[in-house]
Amino acid sequence: MSGLTKATEYDWKDSNVALFGSDTDKQVKKESAETEQAWAGSGESVGVKIWRINKFQVEEWPKESYGEFYTGDSYIIMNTFKEGDSDELNHDIHFWIGKHSTQDEYGTAAYKTVELDTFHDDKPIQHREVQGYESELFKSYFDNITFLKGGADSGFRRVLPKTYTPRLIKVSRQAKKGRGRTVKITCCEVDFSRANITDEDVFVIDLGNNIIRYDGENSSHDERFSSMQYVNDIMGSRGGRCKMEIIDDTADLDEIAGKIGLVDNGKSDDEINQVYEVERKLYKVCDADGSLDMEEVSSGSSVSLDQLTPDAVYLVNTGNHCFAWIGDEASIEERRNALAYANNYVNSTEAPFMPITVVRQSNQGQLVAAF
Repeated sequence: MSGLTKATEYDWKDSNVALFGSDTDKQVKKESAETEQAWAGSGESVGVKIWRINKFQVEEWPKESYGEFYTGDSYIIMNTFKEGDSDELNHDIHFWIGKHSTQDEYGTAAYKTVELDTFHDDKPIQHREVQGYESELFKSYFDNITFLKGGADSGFRRVLPKTYTPRLIKVSRQAKKGRGRTVKITCCEVDFSRANITDEDVFVIDLGNNIIRYDGENSSHDERFSSMQYVNDIMGSRGGRCKMEIIDDTADLDEIAGKIGLVDNGKSDDEINQVYEVERKLYKVCDADGSLDMEEVSSGSSVSLDQLTPDAVYLVNTGNHCFAWIGDEASIEERRNALAYANNYVNSTEAPFMPITVVRQSNQGQLVAAF
């Protein structure tokens, strides 16, 4: 998307989150958290709240854009909820890393997540999410999730410019494992190339004043329904100043592609998730002797939650999700760096995209449910 993306694109996984465990991270304390104006009023009522990281600053994300994420940015998402008949407010805090988010952005999102947790007296549960590999909990907050290229500052979603750079959006359902899972649809911007359009999904060709929806022969009802919702949202945001047409596999797509400049550059950037399944592992993290050590406790079928002891932090890799478990008697340093330990460990595995969740011994329900 020439002219709209940031000058340099980064692959977040090329580096560990450098600010984790650094001097910057250690400065995230209650006093600092209370000076962050973005946190004022957060978590006081049930619902989802989203912030974007922009030049080291936390800025509120507009509600009309909830579920829409730019691949060049990082975000913080907070869900506040009640359980059963209790009036107590509980929180899950996620930081989301776009595929091309810079190290500064996702590093800031990481330690600001810790800061927000500190602001709420360490009660929330922290999570790390990576674009395209989001946890089921994260996806449950949104009807649909849309990934757009570039950064939010480069987006033309809300204001239609005189010269519009066309976009090609792929609408696809994600394969689910297990029973009782609801279907989730992802809208993901791909390169504006004919090679990216297949019969398996629905595609939205956004030309600014004209929107074309292509229903692949093998696309599902869910994909078609969600794509219509997406198109209606775009048209509404542009005040009805654009028209829409629907085509299917009976149309001459090559002819249409030629007319609108959808050239075939021979490249396809299919972003359907790969589901990683690795061996279960359990590691104990301890600094009792003054130096940080991480030792493997068990692996495979021998991994058991009964092996967790309250004097340390443990990393529990379930095979597709990593939990940093904080024992009630773990040291302050171990507690502070639990998310860092998990992040750096996961980045060294064959499944660097897997979600990360930090749980405490007294609030380990999500770990138990996943195990």
